[in-house]
Amino acid sequence: MDYDVLVIGAGPAGYVAAIRCAQLGMKTACVEKWVNSEGRSVLGGTCLNVGCIPSKALLDSSHHFSDLQKHAKDHGISFENLNIDISTMQARKAGVVTSLTKGIEMLFKKNKIKDLRGSARFISANQVEITAQDGTQSVVSAKNIIIATGSVPIELPFLPFDHEYVVDSTGALSFDKVPPRLGIIGAGVIGLELGSVWSRLGSQITVLEALPDFLATADRDISKAAQKILVKQGLNIQLSTKVTAAKVENGAVTVTYQNAQGEQTVQFDKLVVAVGRKPNTQSLGAAEIGLQINAKGQIEVNDHCQTNIPNIYAIGDVVRGPMLAHKGSEEGIMVAERLAGQSTHVHFDTMPWVIYTTPEIAWVGKTEAELKNENIPYKSGSFPFLAIGRARAQGMSEGMIKMLAHAETDRILGVHILGNNASELLAEAVFAMEMQASSEDLARTIHAHPTLSEAMHEAALAIDGRAIHM
Repeated sequence: MDYDVLVIGAGPAGYVAAIRCAQLGMKTACVEKWVNSEGRSVLGGTCLNVGCIPSKALLDSSHHFSDLQKHAKDHGISFENLNIDISTMQARKAGVVTSLTKGIEMLFKKNKIKDLRGSARFISANQVEITAQDGTQSVVSAKNIIIATGSVPIELPFLPFDHEYVVDSTGALSFDKVPPRLGIIGAGVIGLELGSVWSRLGSQITVLEALPDFLATADRDISKAAQKILVKQGLNIQLSTKVTAAKVENGAVTVTYQNAQGEQTVQFDKLVVAVGRKPNTQSLGAAEIGLQINAKGQIEVNDHCQTNIPNIYAIGDVVRGPMLAHKGSEEGIMVAERLAGQSTHVHFDTMPWVIYTTPEIAWVGKTEAELKNENIPYKSGSFPFLAIGRARAQGMSEGMIKMLAHAETDRILGVHILGNNASELLAEAVFAMEMQASSEDLARTIHAHPTLSEAMHEAALAIDGRAIHM
């Protein structure tokens, strides 16, 4: 065998798996086919190149611009002719991405991981054919193979991407000017984050969502409050709205949709289709080696990400569970450590979720609706950021923290946050749940003053009606 482990895909699942395998003494290679807009082969996958990282870079830039526009005067700051240079903003985003992709290359070199570039296709359970960018082919063999090929945007059958007027999330991250009228199909994580970016920069945003509930997977109290805030910010969010047709003509996109009022039409300068993603498993040659793939395109795996072929594993977006970068990374570490004889596993019950709007939306564990449906007795405690001194001082006091605990054992079952830095605050809740902590444990934990984390303390106290500042 050429290698102990071959990882197919160098996104956050694959490159992390490769590094951990190498750390554990396995001779490791990783093959990646991603080619950026400049035609250069790069590591990092969707997340780093056209997903998590570039979207956060644009969210940060647009937030600075919007904050200066709307709130600088509150701090006694005045200026004239505020404007934004989109090309400079996009160049900054590209710089952030490039620095991180080069960072992965350095990590591969540091850990002596063979960096292979090209498309991989199975020949057998232990052999993969790699086709490079220039068309040359080679065969690599490995004792164990980890599939981490990620996911791709779902394309509506009646609305193919033309990558000019009708775009996916990648296209929406690369606009060279602010579209006056931007339509977004899908009010999920991608749609809301992209809508927030361009709304702050001046686009008129319309979000068309087929489902009747806003952020149905989030806790209802949080999603209702978030919807009100986002609508107030300028996002026109239309629920129970099914897009049925669209056509591009005269430099615009005309969309036809059905809602409670019947058939409607609306016109946009650009249209983003953000209805979800699907596993990227089509070109692996899975059928030829008998690798089991379900109707959703997911590779079937057990709790330890092992496929029906014992030496082949699959992690990240290509398998069951949420399509989250950190979920894929943890699965990669788990597989690497199990190959080394350890007994690592991943707890899906403590998987954090984050939406990087302003304010951020973050949660872990059960929602109140889920607890009711599962007949689990619970207690609830909520606390608003409006009553937190640090939040008031920052001028970002919208939102709250809601905590759910078992009515009998007091064990924390879920924490839901709408607020500034919710993504960072959530880590305390994830750790507490991983350690099977009670709300009393957090209530007895001293939190520094003044901090946003005091809201976590107060929410824990509120479980038993003991919140101090409410």
